[in-house]
Amino acid sequence: MTVDQRIIVPLDVPSTTAAIALVEALPQVSFWKVGLELFISAGPGLLDELRARQKRIFLDLKLHDIPNTMAGACAAAGRCGVSLLTVHAAAGKEALVAAQAAAIAGAESAGVAPPVVVAVTLLTSVDSKALALELKIPLSPTDYALQMALLANDSGLGGVVCSPHEASQLRRFLPADFVLVCPGVRPTWADRQDQRRTLTPAQAIQAGATCLVVGRPITSAPDPAAAFRRICEECTAP
Repeated sequence: MTVDQRIIVPLDVPSTTAAIALVEALPQVSFWKVGLELFISAGPGLLDELRARQKRIFLDLKLHDIPNTMAGACAAAGRCGVSLLTVHAAAGKEALVAAQAAAIAGAESAGVAPPVVVAVTLLTSVDSKALALELKIPLSPTDYALQMALLANDSGLGGVVCSPHEASQLRRFLPADFVLVCPGVRPTWADRQDQRRTLTPAQAIQAGATCLVVGRPITSAPDPAAAFRRICEECTAP
């Protein structure tokens, strides 16, 4: 993939109308993320509209439930022709195995390519203090992310969502084709906002990220197209 194909831009808007307006304003973006708010508001019809425009879709629902429910949801998502689908690694191996099998079966029944199911290791808004004091997990964020990534790989999933800070370590322990999707990526000229564990886009790719999720630095910029182009150029600069 070229750099521009590796950058996923979130459709963090409340309606189909707003989503399509953003897609049309940034025709150079080929990969879009649909999260919970928009999916609940717009429904699967939005996914059909994006596919009709030849866009790849990252369906970021972060599914976390019992195995049967995970399987049913992933089968439905698989039928929608999305490229990436998120589940929570913390759901456990049985649920992850069921999710992976169901996503493939759903896609096959609809005659579309199956999604790469990626497991969320640890939300980028959770730092070491929150992990220890609030979640009572006696591991560093990096060690916890590694354990969740190993679980995802052992369960047959195709990748994980992780902080760019974890990417280099995960690359050492996981297959070369294992997908690492890194949100919380911020150029030096953008506000970090609520992302605590972040790197620049160029640093994240150098660390081993497969795809980068870059939202507000692009969508909130005075010139979104110029911001997208600047990020792509920074990622390919020597």
